[in-house]
Amino acid sequence: MSTPVSDLDFVLPPELIAQEPSPVREHSRLLHLDRATRARTHHRVDALPRLLWPGDLLVVNDSRVFPARLVGRRDPNGGVVECLLLARFDTNRWDVLIHPGQKMKVGAHATFGDGDDRLHLEVVERHFHGRRTVTLHAAGPRDVDTVVDSIGQTPLPPYIKRPADRADRERYQTIFAKVRGSIAAPTAGLHFTPELMARLASAGVDRTEVTLHVGYGTFQPIRAERVEDHQVGTERYEMTSSAADRINTALDEGRRVVAVGTTTTRVLESVARAGDGRMVPMSATTDLYIHPGFDFRVVGALFTSFHVPRSSLLVLAAAFAGRDLLLEAYAEAVDQRYRFYSYGDAMLIT
Repeated sequence: MSTPVSDLDFVLPPELIAQEPSPVREHSRLLHLDRATRARTHHRVDALPRLLWPGDLLVVNDSRVFPARLVGRRDPNGGVVECLLLARFDTNRWDVLIHPGQKMKVGAHATFGDGDDRLHLEVVERHFHGRRTVTLHAAGPRDVDTVVDSIGQTPLPPYIKRPADRADRERYQTIFAKVRGSIAAPTAGLHFTPELMARLASAGVDRTEVTLHVGYGTFQPIRAERVEDHQVGTERYEMTSSAADRINTALDEGRRVVAVGTTTTRVLESVARAGDGRMVPMSATTDLYIHPGFDFRVVGALFTSFHVPRSSLLVLAAAFAGRDLLLEAYAEAVDQRYRFYSYGDAMLIT
């Protein structure tokens, strides 16, 4: 039976959309939802060592956000243009979101930065909803990635109604971040600190890492009327042999695999489908779309953020928790004045 997208909606007062991160990562609030008992309890993230079980395997996403938002000027008239780098096709060709889209037709040019830190953009293909294929070339001696790192801005989501500042470069990055490639943070991981990880290890909770580079597929809006009709754009992921071994061992021993975030969940369940239920080392892309009715083969618990209505992220959480149970928890979170979205609070669904 199909599900209208409107069934994955909820009312959120705008003031509950977090505009700034919590001063201390692990002091964010945490709503624990137990699927078996339907109980909801309220904690802080630093309560995780007593909420998780000894033997649990925590799996995190180690992708690193790069400063993918560029602000420059159109050539030759100098009008402002904004560009979000979504994915790289090859050395010079990129998939981007660009604004104002109506001005940036095939053959249009723009410049970002100045001096040695300068990039030239040309639109080579035009797509829907502001998407463009462009070429990017560095004007000076530095390569494109170096210039992007120098002049780019942290790609904060559009519901954060302020410009990114220098503090966001560190705060909109998880402590696990190693592999450059994401245009948005795997936000569930933003709540962890080295001190919390040490306390989790002392409590018998193990950890391993996978990589999924967050791209447009993660946050593209659902424009279909039915949940099942949405399609998720492809994103690149990697499962190392070390991570595969540790996850398979946990599954063989009957220990719980706790996914930190929806991106981690999609890696685990994508590999399980490629490996007939087993983790196997691979570097590939996935367009796995997890919606209600999905058979989870690996993930036994989910630590996640509070998500945007009608988003594929909310749909995934509803698939894991159950739609009604999840929306009841969201209603309680609103009533309890939890902070929502990327810089907001967190949920643990067990």
